[in-house]
Amino acid sequence: MNIQSMTRAEIAAVLGEMGQPVFRAGQVFSWLQKGVRCYEQMTNLPQSLREELSRRYPLYRPEAVRRQESRKDGTIKYLWRLADGNCVETVLMRYHYGNTVCISSEVGCRMGCAFCASTLGGLVRPLEPYEMLDQVLFTQLDAGLPVSHVVLMGIGEPLDNLENVLRFLELVNSPEGMNLSMRHISLSTCGLVPRIDALAEKKLQLTLSVSLHAPNDAIRDTLMPVNRAYPMDALLAACRRYYGATSRRISFEYAMIDGVNDSEENARELIARMKGLPAHFNLIPLNHVEESPLKPSTRSAVARFQSVLEAGGIPTTVRRTLGSDIDASCGQLRRKYNRAHPIPDGGAAP
Repeated sequence: MNIQSMTRAEIAAVLGEMGQPVFRAGQVFSWLQKGVRCYEQMTNLPQSLREELSRRYPLYRPEAVRRQESRKDGTIKYLWRLADGNCVETVLMRYHYGNTVCISSEVGCRMGCAFCASTLGGLVRPLEPYEMLDQVLFTQLDAGLPVSHVVLMGIGEPLDNLENVLRFLELVNSPEGMNLSMRHISLSTCGLVPRIDALAEKKLQLTLSVSLHAPNDAIRDTLMPVNRAYPMDALLAACRRYYGATSRRISFEYAMIDGVNDSEENARELIARMKGLPAHFNLIPLNHVEESPLKPSTRSAVARFQSVLEAGGIPTTVRRTLGSDIDASCGQLRRKYNRAHPIPDGGAAP
């Protein structure tokens, strides 16, 4: 395992085998969580230990190959190049309650959602825990702004990479590291039912965000291939089990698509389906994707949809559009870069 993905206890075991005292593990873990790029920066370690660690456990840190900052709202979008040449996107968004970083969990995505640019090239590989953590660390370092919230809503399906995501959550939550509260973390899924149940067993206090985007199976089948494996009844049953295990209200993401899923009747269908499930709906104005014929709903359609849901007792917000003057739709910046800088064999994490 890459040392950057290790817990303090695992680093202690490695250093113990090297004959080092236990307290060195805390020093190394702290330095890694601060985003140092080489062992020479770990100035409180003996030179001999720095050299040995460098030989045994090379450090791999991301390089920002694109950085776009919105003149409208200060949103910053990064394209990070990883050690194998693959790239992922990260977005820093500024809100009144703090700064949120949206991170990617995979290079590409296998889910095939019709409205998403991230999935157009398929899945290349899952991200390692440290590659997810580095997106938070180096975004914070580059922007010079403290990160208070993290959302796993970037490129990839987090539950498709569950083991590595769980390790990332352990690292970012560590009191000796970023010490980010689980209640300040949101994880988005398109609806992998067995993985939702597996996550529920962990009883983490994060927010589960389910990408629903449709009021019924007929519409959802056309938008999200995952629905054919896990139809809405099965998905919502898993959501009820998740709420029962964690007592955490579920957030449903709903991309508003003109003429597809945005009628008042569609909203009433959702109200009927949500009965008995504490939920919040986040309506998302659809981002334009060049390769997709789907168009965003009109403002009036979004307002009517929201009004019907709220009248039916479902708390509903409309996501504020951030970064509209940069490549807002997740995956588009990566696709543009990849067209100009193709990677022959995809690559794997070091």
